[in-house]
Amino acid sequence: MPPATPDIDVVVVTWNGREMLDSCLAHLARQTVPHRVIVADNGSTDGTVEHVRAHHPGIDLVALPENVGFGRGNNAGVAHGSAPYVVLLNNDVDVEPEFLERVVAPLRADAGCGAVAALTLQPTGDVVDQVGITLDAGLQSHTRGRGERPDGLVPGPLAAPCAGAAAYRREAFEQVGGFAPELFLYSEDLDLGLRIHAAGWTFASVLETRAVHLGGGTTSHHSELTRLHSAFGRGFVLGRFSPPSRFALLRSLAVEVAVVLWGLLRHRTTAPLTGRLRGWRAARGAGAHYAVPPELIDESVSFGVVLRRLVSGE
Repeated sequence: MPPATPDIDVVVVTWNGREMLDSCLAHLARQTVPHRVIVADNGSTDGTVEHVRAHHPGIDLVALPENVGFGRGNNAGVAHGSAPYVVLLNNDVDVEPEFLERVVAPLRADAGCGAVAALTLQPTGDVVDQVGITLDAGLQSHTRGRGERPDGLVPGPLAAPCAGAAAYRREAFEQVGGFAPELFLYSEDLDLGLRIHAAGWTFASVLETRAVHLGGGTTSHHSELTRLHSAFGRGFVLGRFSPPSRFALLRSLAVEVAVVLWGLLRHRTTAPLTGRLRGWRAARGAGAHYAVPPELIDESVSFGVVLRRLVSGE
């Protein structure tokens, strides 16, 4: 018989994404295992709160008075629940019926596993969107598996799950304090994952999950505000974590100089510099500092790949 109280909390953070949220919740309603859905609304102005109350009465709703960001929104949703396993899901992700069962399986099987990266597909359904986050030697993050075929995927080292579709052991999540409140948007899942790993937990990937990331649910790419938040996250990561070697540190500095110059010359913006400085200062004031171990580094990501990403605007 199923447990009286589900041992899985599913937290979905939303902000002015009512239509996509309906699809996400409909897919969650078809899951093969008992679970509790918690929607954390970040002060939406499109009637999301009223809509959830009227049309999804079985959903737990955390109505935040304002947009507190992705990380703090998830923190509020996780704190509302109590299940030992927590699945975080973007409101623009539709999941297959076996998704929850498969994504928490590594947590059930291994008491030392703290988090699980789930495979998501691009809207076409036959190309990988992501299966977590990988790091190069300069601590630049990369989307693991993007653009590959799911049946031929051979992912490299996993630095952190992508919080848009991931499972966490509540004990591990709470041990490290959840998402950093300083991060409003971008790099919050990388920061969380690296801290969970530093606390002694392991990660797993589940390639058998099938979830479609419809994409672009709540943010506009390449706006000035987006660049500022992205740069803040990058500066925060560099302020809190150290590359595994002196050479890696020099590589990281070279990339950061290139990014700042590219922003000035190509986009006429100081956001990459301003954001990085603010993020770095925030991280240094946040307390603990961590060294990233070599086993989390994906050595296949070359300096040239990083620069090509910079030039292409990825």
